[in-house]
Order: sequence, then C-alpha cells, then structure tokens
Amino acid sequence: MFDNSVTVFDNFLKGLAAILRKAEAHCEAKKIEPDALLTARLFPDMLNFTRQVQLVSDFAKGTGARLAGIAAPSFPDEEKTFAELQTRIAKTRDFLATLKKEQFADAATRPITIKVGGQDMTFAGATYLAGYAMPNFFFHLTTAYDILRHNGVELGKRDYMGRV
Repeated sequence: MFDNSVTVFDNFLKGLAAILRKAEAHCEAKKIEPDALLTARLFPDMLNFTRQVQLVSDFAKGTGARLAGIAAPSFPDEEKTFAELQTRIAKTRDFLATLKKEQFADAATRPITIKVGGQDMTFAGATYLAGYAMPNFFFHLTTAYDILRHNGVELGKRDYMGRV
C-alpha cells in the first residue's frame, strides 16, 4: 500500500513542480501575467488551475495520512502565485517523506471513513486507494496539466509522467 500510494504521489508531485516551473517560464517568455494561468479553467463551471493543484496536494497528503492511520496536516488554500504553489507541493512531499512503510502494514483492510457529498462513506483501505483516492488525485493532476496545455504551455507526456 505504501508503494502504491506514497511513492506514486511523490513522483507525480515532483513532476507537477517541474510543470509549474515550465508554466512560470512560459509566462515570463510570452510576457503573460501569471494570474492568467493561475486562474484559468477549462470551462466556467470547473475549478481553476490553482485549486486543481491544491486538490492534488490534498489528495496526496490526505490519502497518505489515512492509510498510515494518522491525521493529515491541514494547509490553508491561500496560494496566489507559482512560488506559493511550489511551497505547497514541497510541504506535501515533505509530509509524505515522514511516512514509513510500517505504518501501512494493515492499510489495505483499515476502514477509511470520509465525507462524500456530505455523507459518511467507509471503504477498506485498498478500495479507498484504488477506487476513490487515486482517481481523484489523477483527475486533478490531469486537469491542471490540461489547463496549462490548453493555454499554450509546451508540455508533453514526459512532463506529466514526471520524467523531465
């Protein structure tokens, strides 16, 4: 469970940090106000880029903590710049680095209860990871990538996969 969660999250968070650096460089090179990308969304009823990055962080730290049986750190959603988003990603990775494989010994069967649509839902850890947490993590990561790509940031699959 540790390898299928924490290790994966860390790799993709590292890639997301690299993507943010490319987005910031794109703004500088094209003389675009960073806020144009930070507040961009794919469609008016979707969350903006900054919120997508915050949710990637939330799913990584929250899932790691729940599977380890500990409380997740709380980060206020106040980021307004690429630098602040980089700090959030770094803090998330730092938290994940504190988690130990031993904490995940019974994670596959540990009951995980979360609120979904205002209702409590309980999953076995393995079901929570595969059927809820990972899909949400990757949904928000992909949406963040797509917002930047849609706005002209030169990114490719290698960037998304964290192999930059």
